[in-house]
Amino acid sequence: MAQSVHFSTPVDTVVSRMRALDTALPERDGLAVFNRVYLTVTEEFDRQLDAGLFPDRRAAISLDVRFAERYLTVAEDGRAPACWRPLLQFRRHPGVRPLQFALSGINAHIGHDLALALVDTCRTLGCEPADLEDEFDRVGDLLVSLEERVREELMPGPDLFQIADPLTHLLGSWSLERAREATWAAARALWALRGLPDLAEEFADRLDSAVGLAGRMLLTPLPI
Repeated sequence: MAQSVHFSTPVDTVVSRMRALDTALPERDGLAVFNRVYLTVTEEFDRQLDAGLFPDRRAAISLDVRFAERYLTVAEDGRAPACWRPLLQFRRHPGVRPLQFALSGINAHIGHDLALALVDTCRTLGCEPADLEDEFDRVGDLLVSLEERVREELMPGPDLFQIADPLTHLLGSWSLERAREATWAAARALWALRGLPDLAEEFADRLDSAVGLAGRMLLTPLPI
């Protein structure tokens, strides 16, 4: 039986950088929690890419790498937009649960970074957001399936019901599906505003602040 051949891509470089962060960061660090989640997503993306599940391979790689670079800039260089600052501020807080760290990172990355990465990719490839909708949806589907698994793995067990109860209420206020929908709308708006740079910058700043506010709420410390 013929074996599939893996050709190195920029996605492999992204995976290597995330693995290096996984080794370097303390296990209980809030950013490390998110990094493990994102590493799993990116490894799965890489497998699907090798399996030919992305019809437009070039567009899929371009979007994925630009998306990842926005997180890696935060993790490696510490240059953080407003949406990432709550996670960096609370990353070692003993009253914040691993699931909160994971979802706060997903919120920042999907709610803000993905919209800007989509616009960047459109500029690079000379296309419209609608031309990348399939790639956007496939990445989103990967994240939805992972979010379900993350909730199952990181949610406290029944013996911690007193802790899980407020956690359940807190995290029930955020939905990845709604965040995806808002991100798609934001990317289309930013693309429509590309000829008005001052207005586009203001819109992006407001998006960054709003996503940061949601991330701060997700990181509300709970009783230990």
